[in-house]
Amino acid sequence: MSDASIKEKVRENYGKAALRVLNNEGSASCCGPSTGGCGCSNPVTGNLYADSDKTDLPAAAVAASLGCGNPTALAELKPGETVLDLGSGGGIDVFLSARRVGPVGKAYGLDMTDEMLNLARENQRKAGVHNVEFLKGEIENIPLPDCAVDVIISNCVINLSADKDRVLAEAFRVLKPGGRFAVSDIVVRGEMPAEIRRNVELWIGCVAGALEESEYRAKLASAGFTEIDVEPTRVYTLADAADVLAQAKLDSEKIAPYVDGKFASAFIRARKPAN
Repeated sequence: MSDASIKEKVRENYGKAALRVLNNEGSASCCGPSTGGCGCSNPVTGNLYADSDKTDLPAAAVAASLGCGNPTALAELKPGETVLDLGSGGGIDVFLSARRVGPVGKAYGLDMTDEMLNLARENQRKAGVHNVEFLKGEIENIPLPDCAVDVIISNCVINLSADKDRVLAEAFRVLKPGGRFAVSDIVVRGEMPAEIRRNVELWIGCVAGALEESEYRAKLASAGFTEIDVEPTRVYTLADAADVLAQAKLDSEKIAPYVDGKFASAFIRARKPAN
């Protein structure tokens, strides 16, 4: 499929996920092509946030979480900083960031999906959070000026882009000198079979779009980042991937050597040089 087709498929599926939450049909977390979440609620999206993180957050913000990590817990946000969340969804990481940077700081959320933006803004209204702003746009074309933010976070979204070089270049552009890149994402630890890479439904699930760990490092360096670190936080087994492989009609036994232990959630850190 073309890059544009992949983007529209992502937009459609995440829009449906937001509508399920808005219509009180339960969690947006899901598995496979029918509904379009980033992996399954267990193990990829399950148990990412401590109870203390979820305190005082709207239930819909928690229900709409489709990530693979908790970048706000690892980004070491400081009071007064400005944070941008790429692919902010229902807003959970934006609200957690706003809490950490305090009233003199600011948290932006960027999403291309109208339904997710509507959900996030409703969650903001319910939470009464004022140091937050949700922007409509694509992570390949961030609608902010150069050197606008101190920290960029993202939660299992960069893998959904078919043009990751552009995403990382845009992230570098909007960061202030010395700014930090601190995202959760899926990485591949070794070769991926072409039949998985081609399957767009797995792309929606953050698997087919995953970069190999060394490739992620190389792309960050090419964009200009330094102090690059990739820290696996969860390594997935064949059993973890069984549901999504079955829905994609892939032979799990045939591709087991390429799947078992080869995908991981990771916390990816980098920095824009200070000068």
